[in-house]
Amino acid sequence: MDTTTSRRNFIKTATLASFGALVLPNSLFAYSNDFKTDKKVRVGFIGVGLRGQEHVKLLAKRNDVEIVAFADPEKRMLAASQKILKDNNKPAAQEFSNGEYDYRNLLKLKTIDAVVIATPWEWHLTQGVEAMRAKKIVGMEVSGAIKLQDCWEFVKVYEETKVPIFMMENVCYRRDIMAILNMVRKGMFGELVHGRGGYQHDLRGVLFNDGINPYNSGAEFGEKGFSEAKWRTEHYVKRNGELYPTHGLGPVAMMMDINRGNRLTKLSSFSSKALGLHKYIVEHPKGGENHPSAKVKFNQGDVVTTQIACANGETILLTHDTSLQRPYDLGFRVQGTEGLWQDFGWGDFNQGHIYFEKTMNHTHRWDNTEKWMTEYDHPMWKRFENTAAGAGHGGMDFFVMNTFIECIKRNIEFPMDVYDLALWYSITPLSEESIAKGGQVVDIPDFTNGKWKTRKPVFGMTDEF
Repeated sequence: MDTTTSRRNFIKTATLASFGALVLPNSLFAYSNDFKTDKKVRVGFIGVGLRGQEHVKLLAKRNDVEIVAFADPEKRMLAASQKILKDNNKPAAQEFSNGEYDYRNLLKLKTIDAVVIATPWEWHLTQGVEAMRAKKIVGMEVSGAIKLQDCWEFVKVYEETKVPIFMMENVCYRRDIMAILNMVRKGMFGELVHGRGGYQHDLRGVLFNDGINPYNSGAEFGEKGFSEAKWRTEHYVKRNGELYPTHGLGPVAMMMDINRGNRLTKLSSFSSKALGLHKYIVEHPKGGENHPSAKVKFNQGDVVTTQIACANGETILLTHDTSLQRPYDLGFRVQGTEGLWQDFGWGDFNQGHIYFEKTMNHTHRWDNTEKWMTEYDHPMWKRFENTAAGAGHGGMDFFVMNTFIECIKRNIEFPMDVYDLALWYSITPLSEESIAKGGQVVDIPDFTNGKWKTRKPVFGMTDEF
């Protein structure tokens, strides 16, 4: 029996025997750290825009967290964040708002154990590595890398400092996806062969606004835009690739044990033409043919597809589709030798198709997913369903922040670490390279330097985090 089959059988058998008895996670603090598990986790925020504020809301509700400081040049965002603390009867946070680099003074604080970074994509590398060098544990919001070298830099600084960084990919915690993960680990899909996911989300009303209201309010972007329209849209002007890979790739990577017994090896990407954003501007009541935004040429194709090969023989297909009219649907598919699941919608238990040939007596007909999701609901969701209610993105955001805090408190390694961040981020520049070369196959680096062969899966192995 080959090593891949042996590992798969071990995971299946152990999961069936005792959910949560598989892996003893490694220590989180591999460097000298004075954090004691009996005290509150002291957190600073770098970036408290609309996304950062969602994290502030969650941590402000916790008794085991002290929110110490905010760094953001936008006074409006700081005021909104301070109101969240006040509404939760928490003391005001110290503010660092003197320009874009005042976060460096936040990093000098001795009263902070960890930072949450929720800033525009182009800041992730600089702020992330500076935080690690300042001995601040990092919770990093998701994006794609600007350059491939950025991914190597994250790994290099981590391996120098041993300061951990948590990849805050919330879709990995989506309830239906975790139920499928549970089924995969119980062997119900057999040996996995193919997976799909993506970012299929109409963002036109996010990429353009009136400079005051963040969503669906105008045709401005850049300096005249507000929130994400101020910075995110520029990527659509200048780039062409899989700009936001982690939502689609993360959940499939967890099911296929990527970086932990398996790895991504090659990719090939193609891009469609770019029509959607121009059409949106021209047809918007506050836009039109003569609006300045209508004169801009957008380089980002409306639909980008990326094919990925894995070391253990699986394939993955990612789709980036954010510039055209469409309902929200991340387009997941998990296909193995014994079963097949496809989702549609936003993750409700009844928004999908599922098929298990033997169990369904070779009917060749889809079954609705709801009864399957209910029966195999992940233990983590069963345990925290009430606590997660009301948290952002259908409760997913609770699990992200809970994992971040609990791993720090318990000195347990993050289930999504710097190697996952580097790999998932790398898909963006690699896809850009492939598209620029007419879909040429591009090698995906091994950021673990061979450690993927012996690293064990830790994500979702218990009912805790």
